[in-house]
Amino acid sequence: MKKTPFASFAFAGTAVLLSGCLGPAYHRPSVETPEAYKEMPAVSSDTWRPAAPGDAEPKGPWWTLFGDPRLDDLESRVVASNQSLKQAQASYRAATELVRAERSGYFPDVTANGAAQRQRPFISGLGPRPTTDNLSAGLSAAWEPDLWGAIGKSVDVAKADAQSSAALLENARLSLQTQLALDYFSLEEADMESGLLLSALDSYQKALELIRVRYGAGIASQADVAQAQTQLDSARAQAADVALSRAKFEHAIAVLTGVPPASFSLSTAPITGVPPAVPAFVPSRLLERRPDVASAERQAAAANAGIGLARTAFFPTVTLAASGGYQSATLAQWFDWPSRVWSLGASAAGTVLDFGRHRAQYRQAKDLYDAAVASYRQTALTAFQQVEDDLASLSYLAVEGVHQDAAARSAEQSLSLEVERYKGGIVSYLDVITTQNIALTSERAAAQVLSRRMQAAVSLIGAVGGGWDQSRLPYGGAPAVATSSSTAAAR
Repeated sequence: MKKTPFASFAFAGTAVLLSGCLGPAYHRPSVETPEAYKEMPAVSSDTWRPAAPGDAEPKGPWWTLFGDPRLDDLESRVVASNQSLKQAQASYRAATELVRAERSGYFPDVTANGAAQRQRPFISGLGPRPTTDNLSAGLSAAWEPDLWGAIGKSVDVAKADAQSSAALLENARLSLQTQLALDYFSLEEADMESGLLLSALDSYQKALELIRVRYGAGIASQADVAQAQTQLDSARAQAADVALSRAKFEHAIAVLTGVPPASFSLSTAPITGVPPAVPAFVPSRLLERRPDVASAERQAAAANAGIGLARTAFFPTVTLAASGGYQSATLAQWFDWPSRVWSLGASAAGTVLDFGRHRAQYRQAKDLYDAAVASYRQTALTAFQQVEDDLASLSYLAVEGVHQDAAARSAEQSLSLEVERYKGGIVSYLDVITTQNIALTSERAAAQVLSRRMQAAVSLIGAVGGGWDQSRLPYGGAPAVATSSSTAAAR
């Protein structure tokens, strides 16, 4: 029976319709999103401000909010020289090349071939065997029509993977930048504590010399000398410990900027200023601004496309092939018109019995999608937690800083009074040492609280995605964020 053009078109149309039904349509999984952050009302206005429409968000170099030129220089080195970032960039480039490779499946494979052969076969019972030549040249093409959407689903998987890789690249960049800022303020905190300890060491040394003089004059006891010496040695030990911490932070910064620690050093500098004001973003926008959330969502999209790809295994594959060229036994007649050869053909192959392998792979693809959805929702929940934690840190550390500064000032006043009382013979030197230790501990605690406030601001900027946005994803970005109200259960 001759196949009519109408039948061909009907078959092609049916195949196209079936290919659209092989995979479930992807919709971004919904995430339970609160209407506002729980800790936001407690944050002081100097560290957190609502973002008005059109407000200037921290885009690109967000670290400039801290107004520290040295930090600006170090952050620029991270982008230019960090090896972990270069690794992530290479992974992203590899993912984009895979998209191009998968798209090539829409087109036929064309192969050029040529051969020249001379042979003298063995012929039993005959005399001299003839020598023959066989010359051939031609082109061949094979094309597998995407009847069931397998190539399209493969492209969808590769595109989603590339988008996920792009988000992972931005997440790596943001993580490295925030880590450098955290190490930087930790180093400056060590510089502040080192300065306090050096000042204390100078005072303790002078006090020890004074007590030795008083001991020689019979005014102070030998116990006073021993206590003063103990205090001096203890402060020296603390100074060495702070120096060790500073060295480690300096080494970490060197590696983050892509240089060996031996060839890198930073001059001593204390923390200046207070945490900058960070624009606020509503929880629903957080899902658009976090690159790790975007990466997890794109993995869910890839897993969804994988379901459709697994279903195509149930259908036969059809391959169309054609070849043409010239074949001759002599070089002179190789490309003559009578030497031309050609062939056309089609083949189809399908699995008849696989003992449940394809069905198991299909169920596995659905399970992988469920796992990817759960991972996406968990990543979003973790993002909300990190923002809440940083908001709480900014709030309570601001209060702690006020009280700790006041405690340090009071301890200094108490120390001055206690020294005068000792000189007047009213108290023992042990009382002076106790008050000195309280004063030094209070001053070091104040420096630590300031550093923690700066680090909380850095962490908050990282928690809200820095200056990144999901619209930067390649291949058209990602679909709109799907959220559910705080009272509805996530599906």
